[in-house]
Amino acid sequence: MLNVQQIKLNNANRVIITSDIHANLSLFKKLLTKVNYSKDDYLIINGDLCEKGPNSLAVIDYVQSLVKDTPNVYVIKGNCDVVHRYVFNGNEGIFQYMRNRKMSVLNEMIDSIGYSLDDFSNLEELANFYRKHFANEINWLESLPTAIEIEDYIIVHAGIDSQDWLKTDEDTVLYEKAFYNKGHQLDKTVIVGHWPVVNYRSEQVSSHNPLIDLDKRIISIDGGNLIKQDGQLNALIIEGGNLSYTYVDELVNEVMIVKEHIDTTKRVGTVTYPNYEMEITQKEQFFTQCINKKLGCIQWIKNEYLIEQGGHTFSKDDLSVTFLTVKNGEYVKIIDDDCEGYALVKKTSGEVGWIPKECIKRT
Repeated sequence: MLNVQQIKLNNANRVIITSDIHANLSLFKKLLTKVNYSKDDYLIINGDLCEKGPNSLAVIDYVQSLVKDTPNVYVIKGNCDVVHRYVFNGNEGIFQYMRNRKMSVLNEMIDSIGYSLDDFSNLEELANFYRKHFANEINWLESLPTAIEIEDYIIVHAGIDSQDWLKTDEDTVLYEKAFYNKGHQLDKTVIVGHWPVVNYRSEQVSSHNPLIDLDKRIISIDGGNLIKQDGQLNALIIEGGNLSYTYVDELVNEVMIVKEHIDTTKRVGTVTYPNYEMEITQKEQFFTQCINKKLGCIQWIKNEYLIEQGGHTFSKDDLSVTFLTVKNGEYVKIIDDDCEGYALVKKTSGEVGWIPKECIKRT
């Protein structure tokens, strides 16, 4: 059975839902400022406070203080919040994980006491260290519910069993991949994080904005913060029965459009993990038409992002293959200005794509 926290809301107050902070305390605070968060709001954090970023312990401490000081703050457990289980369960692979992922809460804990991973010869020693020095943090993370239910919504980190959601096993709740593609049979809308929304947009305009599908009764809000180069931290806002959203990101190079460009190609889409292998079908000066081998769809890849390995062609990373329209005077953020002919930009609306370099005002 799930550990479900049921909340009776005052419908006069806003509900702000975010997820996948991933140890990025400064961005989380920036988001709270942007939405003008106050203690009258309900704030629900849908898992993954930790991992991938530099401040797991600081995020835990900050969120704990919010919970303590404000009755309307609720936190759900995510898979990245329980990585300590690999240590306690005797999984030897956690040593290699910690060596590969320096920005892990497990490494942060060790570093904060002045130790290194080399000081531990086995998992038992490592487990005893965490129990001795960080029992409060670990116990608090383990105490978090795995789901929150409010009047019209169920909020879980990754996914639920589509038939009897209350019997969903914890692995599904924490680790389910691509829940939007699986769907569910419930009357309520399910709000999830965990799986970056851009992964669903292989044939849509590239964006990290929340995916809101009320017909399918699923809202996915993971903006790929600290996972995707142009990712963002999203806030879903429920107010007066209406849904809206906003986001913050860490892109800093903002420029003004000085020459309007109207896209006539209608090329849209995104290359996302793990669907990188391509079959080349047509080459142009700046872009190459490819068939995505896994998905079967056509994607126009910027030439600089195509690589050859072992006789196969790949996109070397996640990448927007969307072409954008821009207007004079609007501002965009630069993602990649190092390619020939075109720049990869992000509009204030959250759309990510390519525009001719001549559109951009240089400083």
